[in-house]
Amino acid sequence: MIIKKLSHELNISEKQIENAVKLIDEGNTIPFISRYRKEATGGLDDQVLRHLNDRLNYLRNLDTRKQEVISSIEGQGKLTDEIVSALEKADTLAEVEDIYRPYKQKRKTRATAAIEKGLLPLAELILEGNCKNVTAKAEEFIDEEKGVTTSEEAIAGASDIIAEKISDDADVRKKLYDICLKEAVISTLATDSEADTPYKNYYKYSEGAKKLLPHRILAIDRGEREKALKVTVDVDNDKVLSVIRRMYINKNNSCADIINTAIEDSFKRLIHPSLERRLRTELTEKACESSIEVFSDNLRQLLMQPPVKNAVTLGLDPAYRTGCKIAVVDDTGKVLDTTVIYPTPPHNKIEEAKAKLKVLIKKHKVTVIAIGNGTASHESEVFVAGLIKELDTKVSYMVVSESGASVYSASELAAKEFPDYDVSLRSAVSIARRLQDPLAELVKIDPKAIGVGQYQHDMPPARLSDALGGVVEDCVNSVGVDLNTASPSLLNYVAGINTAVAGNIVAYREENGSFKKRNELLKVPKLGKKAYEQCAGFMRIHDGVNPLDNTAVHPESYKAAEELLKKCGYAMVEVAGGIPGIIKAVENYGKSKLVSELDIGIPTLTDIVNELAKPGRDPRDELPAAMLREDIVDATSLKPGMVLDGTVRNITDFGAFIDIGVHQDGLVHISQLADRYVKHPLDVVKVGQIVKVKVLEVDKSGKRISLSMKGI
Repeated sequence: MIIKKLSHELNISEKQIENAVKLIDEGNTIPFISRYRKEATGGLDDQVLRHLNDRLNYLRNLDTRKQEVISSIEGQGKLTDEIVSALEKADTLAEVEDIYRPYKQKRKTRATAAIEKGLLPLAELILEGNCKNVTAKAEEFIDEEKGVTTSEEAIAGASDIIAEKISDDADVRKKLYDICLKEAVISTLATDSEADTPYKNYYKYSEGAKKLLPHRILAIDRGEREKALKVTVDVDNDKVLSVIRRMYINKNNSCADIINTAIEDSFKRLIHPSLERRLRTELTEKACESSIEVFSDNLRQLLMQPPVKNAVTLGLDPAYRTGCKIAVVDDTGKVLDTTVIYPTPPHNKIEEAKAKLKVLIKKHKVTVIAIGNGTASHESEVFVAGLIKELDTKVSYMVVSESGASVYSASELAAKEFPDYDVSLRSAVSIARRLQDPLAELVKIDPKAIGVGQYQHDMPPARLSDALGGVVEDCVNSVGVDLNTASPSLLNYVAGINTAVAGNIVAYREENGSFKKRNELLKVPKLGKKAYEQCAGFMRIHDGVNPLDNTAVHPESYKAAEELLKKCGYAMVEVAGGIPGIIKAVENYGKSKLVSELDIGIPTLTDIVNELAKPGRDPRDELPAAMLREDIVDATSLKPGMVLDGTVRNITDFGAFIDIGVHQDGLVHISQLADRYVKHPLDVVKVGQIVKVKVLEVDKSGKRISLSMKGI
């Protein structure tokens, strides 16, 4: 059942799903399955596999809950074929709980109190409608010892029982919830219309629940939590009440008025609050999933930004009173020099700062300056642009997001890495390294602190961490890591490697020197055969004994790779420099013939050939390079109609924020992203992408810059 459901949901063949589930259950990691088990999965990528895994876990939990409910109802002697059938058809945990609702042990309610007073038979008589004189019948249930002193009290108690019965009816709830999903309206009002809050757009706001965009749902939720907004969910009461009436009142029922009153009470007191909670919970969950997806896509694009390779880099962590911290790192990220300069207010020691940096730039042959985008960033950028004009060598700069840099700088990891530096100097090093290799540096920071996305602080922490951790893992394994230089933080994200084993790898390296072969990993404490199988293909060894160790070819395929080289007329020693000609040689030999002779599949053959043609290739190199600047755009010179180059810094549901070289990022609203309808900004732009934008409007404070990408 689960395999069929996943196949239908994901539009993937049952065989692919079955094989993927088997591989997951055997303890294989998503990156390993995605990269090295393509024949089994039909080439499912890591994102599809993660979604499949999430749904697999949900559906398995759903099945477990169904069995628990069946056991509980069966234990009460109330299980029927109809209940079992309804549970089998239930697609969500909420539906299962609605079916289970009548059989749950309840806290004391008005209905349970009425049942204790012996009024259940009266309620059943009223529902049957065969009682011509209900008042006279109710008198039979008067029992002062039980607290029923009048016929009116008896009827009221019976009505409470009917109201709860209706509320517990899973069929009623399903029909009413379907109406809510399609027709409910979410309305908001300000708790104080004079208050200046970020939620002014929602001070008097209404929209259909099914049309509400994720960022609006999350904004409304936050506004309510902060007591700035009052939120209500409204449905067509006449419509929902008529649905219940059709289910519970027969034409000839002589007690229709009593039942109708119970229906109205049930909906207002019991059903509507519950449906409202469920609707808002599900809207929030979907909004969170949507936002996590946006956050994940942004993070993936940020991590996969092309590194600025072979560049000695000067990192500048801007500040005012305490001065700008400077760190120069070589092309491998090793710190060469540090200092502090004071070119910003209140000191304004611009010439002194220029002199210091000119010495450092000349001494270490700096070619790139990375400037953090935090406090005093604009003044620092103006200073650097002025400095570059005075240099006799070519130096460029780039403003780098320093989100999370302070988190890293104050961390135990940073203290261990740079025990002699204060927090600010560590930030300067991190900023420089972020430009050189965003992936290697950003893995040291909790993904939630990196600052791409929307409403990340409102997300379920465990779900967000799991999703973002998966993104980092996929990116790290997509690029691969240098086994002899990778930090524990980077190694920790390699498939099959945990924090303890990552530390053991580094310790082994420090004690025994560089790894010469991949299979030396088996000597690392706590790194067994299964972990080796998962991680080996993602580890790179430059100048090792076996040239294949510097490729993404998995050790399990070394024999096939060696035979392939022989059949195509190449020697193993040629692999180190790359063999572009092997692609043509394979075509001439015949892929089908090779697949048969090497006993591998077409996907594995293709991957091996690509690796032999260009060993150790970095997928990030195929993306457009980061945009480096040599001069600054003056914010005061921005005029409507100006066309500028910019870098996409962040993407939300409603648009993209673009760095155009002034302190404040500009916003391209979703309606201005293209000359066509855009469903989501991610369909048009990516974080790190270089785009041309036109200035639409700049407010007087310079804090809001509206941009457009239409018609450029």
